[in-house]
Amino acid sequence: MAAVAAPAVMRVHIDEGSEGQRLDNFLLKLLKGVPKTHVYRVIRSGEVRVNKGRASADTRLTLGDEVRVPPVRMADRSAEAPAPAREFPVVYEDDCLLAVNKPAGVAVHGGSGVSFGVIEQLRQARPAARFLELVHRLDKETSGLLLVAKKRSALTALQDQFRSRETGKTYAALVIGAWPASKKVIDVALHKFLTNEGERRVRTVEEDHSDGRRSITLVRVARQFADFALLDVTIKTGRTHQIRVHLAHEGHPIVGDEKYGDFALNKALARGEALKGHKFDRMFLHARRLAFQHPATGEAVELEAPLPAECLSLLEVLP
Repeated sequence: MAAVAAPAVMRVHIDEGSEGQRLDNFLLKLLKGVPKTHVYRVIRSGEVRVNKGRASADTRLTLGDEVRVPPVRMADRSAEAPAPAREFPVVYEDDCLLAVNKPAGVAVHGGSGVSFGVIEQLRQARPAARFLELVHRLDKETSGLLLVAKKRSALTALQDQFRSRETGKTYAALVIGAWPASKKVIDVALHKFLTNEGERRVRTVEEDHSDGRRSITLVRVARQFADFALLDVTIKTGRTHQIRVHLAHEGHPIVGDEKYGDFALNKALARGEALKGHKFDRMFLHARRLAFQHPATGEAVELEAPLPAECLSLLEVLP
């Protein structure tokens, strides 16, 4: 793959699609093909400027900010095949927004080693659509409801609701062990960090930790099995990996979670060795309910996405 010659300084103005992003995540998406280590190096060196001032990796970008990006040599991606056109199961659609039921294993957008995601595939499938932008994110491993704005005004209004926690998001999670019915609230601060390999991870910290962010998760037992519990989980804050880390912190990791789960059990389930030949090789976390105010009418909207077939079939064989 040829490299682009004579890289130049870029000055990028932040629009609604990037508003609220961390500086490092914005640059990793913008500078596809540039190693993570180099992106963090130019941030630390002060070569990246936000509104002509130095900024740190965790700086939150706001609408209208000007980001100065120093000359960076990037791989020439022009010869790469575009994202394949793909539609996803539609739960709701009107002139303002689209809600799809995202499968597990599909990223919501390209970046960080992923060439494309839901949004790029939707744009290819809908070439006449003038505007398609993600309202929020779901982990690649998580299935369920994902909102896409079809108008800039809808994007802004919905993101305001998400930021002010005026939305209701409920997930179905299957965890290991018997969840104590009395444990209904997890109020534990979280801290996001990078491993030595540049992988994003999250850990629990004390509430007075300088880099900790208060995180609140509500839990209700939907069904208790012999060795597992199906939980209804509602998040009051929207931190990265919040549900996964909070449940693991309580000693009940999510089934199939490759980052924070029980790796031996996950492997046994994937091979069909744990449940009489029944194989399960994904994370059991599903965004099943989403409530918000319609960005144009102000009316209450409540959407539901049923559990995927592979999750239902697993529940059927649990003792």
